[in-house]
Amino acid sequence: MGSRVRQVSQLLGLATATALCALLSGAQAGGAEGAASAPLQLAAAPPEFRLARLAYNDNFAMGFGGGRGMRGGSWTTDAPEAEYHLTQGIRRLTRISTIDPDRAGNDVVLPVRPLDDDLFDYPFLYAVEVGRWYLDDVEAARLRDYLLRGGFLMVDDFHGSVQWESFMESLRRVFPDREVVEIPDDHEVFHVVWDLDHKVQIPGIYALMTGRTYEQDGVEPHWRGVFDDKGRLMVAINFNMDLGDAWEHADTPEYPQPLTALAYRFGISYAIYAMSH
Repeated sequence: MGSRVRQVSQLLGLATATALCALLSGAQAGGAEGAASAPLQLAAAPPEFRLARLAYNDNFAMGFGGGRGMRGGSWTTDAPEAEYHLTQGIRRLTRISTIDPDRAGNDVVLPVRPLDDDLFDYPFLYAVEVGRWYLDDVEAARLRDYLLRGGFLMVDDFHGSVQWESFMESLRRVFPDREVVEIPDDHEVFHVVWDLDHKVQIPGIYALMTGRTYEQDGVEPHWRGVFDDKGRLMVAINFNMDLGDAWEHADTPEYPQPLTALAYRFGISYAIYAMSH
């Protein structure tokens, strides 16, 4: 009985192998007339990282609206050039698998709204001009859930006391019970790739054209954050700075290269931290 079972198993194995060989042979041989067909190709693996941009509504009650971006709305500011250049930097300076921006065109910008079904597919969100954003209670609750479940939000390009208060109005809906604190200089996010001990204000290009590095009354730069109960950084707040402009103008002669290089290091450090925590 045992030998009979072994024989049947061997025959089934032989038949399966023969059928597989015939299938592969037929695929390479082509149609009935023997015409050659394209070789079998495996689908390319999707990138492990996409730089997702938070798409939000403007806070018109504060007098904000519009934007300098590709499709209107403050959330589009610096797009798509900021994504293009930072993604190039990620590809060049890290081993993270991400898209090729030269092939992506305007699709290099990946807008994600707080209520989108695929929000949780992206571990890193970038939000620009957040002094103009508005999150209602439902959007704030969804963003809170995203962050507490491991998501990371980097905010950038807002300046002065008026924009800070507008930013905090919505952030308080997200985290009514958590404080915004200064990120310590020795925190891992500043040392996960490079030792970012030299912190200087990274300005927008229009401020530089006036001979200043600040806008409105935002003289002092701040690296602030919101942490979860285990000490993980959930929200990185770049206040009185404009990293997005530094990325956008990476190939603009008028923008200082050392500031672009520093902005790259901060952006990539945030991405690596988000992917590993």
